[in-house]
Amino acid sequence: MVVSSLSFSSPILSKKLNLPLKPSCSTCYWPTIIASSKDSSLDEQKNCKRRSLLIGVGASSLLPTKLLLAQEKPANYDEFVDLEDGYSYYYPSDWREFDFRGHDSAFKDRYLQLQNVRLSFIPTDKTDIHDMGPIEMVVANLVKHVYSTPTQVPDVFDMQERTTDGKTYYTFEYTLTSPNFSRAAFATIAVGNGRYYTLVVGANERRWRRVRNQLKVVADSFKVLDI
Repeated sequence: MVVSSLSFSSPILSKKLNLPLKPSCSTCYWPTIIASSKDSSLDEQKNCKRRSLLIGVGASSLLPTKLLLAQEKPANYDEFVDLEDGYSYYYPSDWREFDFRGHDSAFKDRYLQLQNVRLSFIPTDKTDIHDMGPIEMVVANLVKHVYSTPTQVPDVFDMQERTTDGKTYYTFEYTLTSPNFSRAAFATIAVGNGRYYTLVVGANERRWRRVRNQLKVVADSFKVLDI
């Protein structure tokens, strides 16, 4: 495994993905970015239309051999595999599936609904997440213009890049703070199969310290499968 890291303090000034940087101005506001790291590894790595399989419920014989030979999932997690839409990820075993508008799949804690994971994708003509731009620009754009509302203050605490089975993933940790509520989350994004995938797993910030490591497993488990 080759690991490198970088730190920076300059704000990112691009308003949209794939657009040139714009000059700084006194009215521009971008999320505070605390740290960034880069991680690469050579290890073996439609709600209504979905034909998805849950590992461990009698469907394992239908899965590709490559998946069955993959690293064993951690205890107390199940694996969600969508062969039709080309992705998989782990989620805590006691979570339950639910419908989340605009997302292809989602699971939540049985008692804490804001503690959840959801995945969505949109079409793209890109072939790799690097085609979207440098990790710093892509993450800043998402947190500021997609994930947050005008009343929320976004902060990014860490960014990681990994390569698994020839596919590159950006994973980052962030918070969205509003006057009455704060949420913390991990997001992992990737490009494949003509799709731009986004997985977000998070919780109320007050519980973040207790559940952070558990939810990081979910974020790091996301994989794009060839279809």
